[in-house]
Amino acid sequence: MQEGVHPLFQVKVDCLCCGYSFQTSRVRPSFKRAKSTESDFYVHYKDINPEYYVVRVCPFCGFATTENFSEKLTEEQRGDFELRVRVNWTMKDYGGERTWAEALQTYKLALLCAQIKGEKDRILSGLLHHIAWLYREKGDTEQEKRFLDFALASYVKVFENEGMDINNARLMYLIGELNRRLGNYYEAVKWFSRVINDKKIMDSAMIRACREMWATTREDMLAAKLDLPDEMKEQEKKK
Repeated sequence: MQEGVHPLFQVKVDCLCCGYSFQTSRVRPSFKRAKSTESDFYVHYKDINPEYYVVRVCPFCGFATTENFSEKLTEEQRGDFELRVRVNWTMKDYGGERTWAEALQTYKLALLCAQIKGEKDRILSGLLHHIAWLYREKGDTEQEKRFLDFALASYVKVFENEGMDINNARLMYLIGELNRRLGNYYEAVKWFSRVINDKKIMDSAMIRACREMWATTREDMLAAKLDLPDEMKEQEKKK
């Protein structure tokens, strides 16, 4: 920690739903210090986790967003939010330091608001994946896998609907890696292989990552005493 400097600073946000102006905290860039990154891009931070402060929650009505949300909210969506969230909301300020539990609450609120708002699948995927990471941080394997499963299904929808407009290789790698983490090894191999064998993909970092996780998946399958897919057997013959 830097002596005399607080890791959090405040920013002003206008609520998209009710128009109320409120303050929310962000982590200063100088305090965003990563220790390590896991194979599905989950980052371990040294001092303070900036992911806790991604979601902005209006204390007045409970509407929660991230910087990636679109700025549009229809009257129908506003009415839906009123019925599903605001009617039960009691004033709560998430603007200061957040505990793990508060961070989880903000992400789940943002997920609900994204669903009400009809946000794109890539926004939903990111929120679901972040919730899984929070459960991983707590060691809650059951809930982590539950939300990884949701995130995986959402990432597949992103690939089907938006695959040509975004970093395809990274997305395909991520779909493969979440399948591997959930024990869907045959499906994981298919996605890793697609990146490795697609001559149009020039992302060398993702190709290398897919080769590494392809090899890891093979070890996972051998440890689980599963029959290797044909392409892995072919690879063995070439050695």
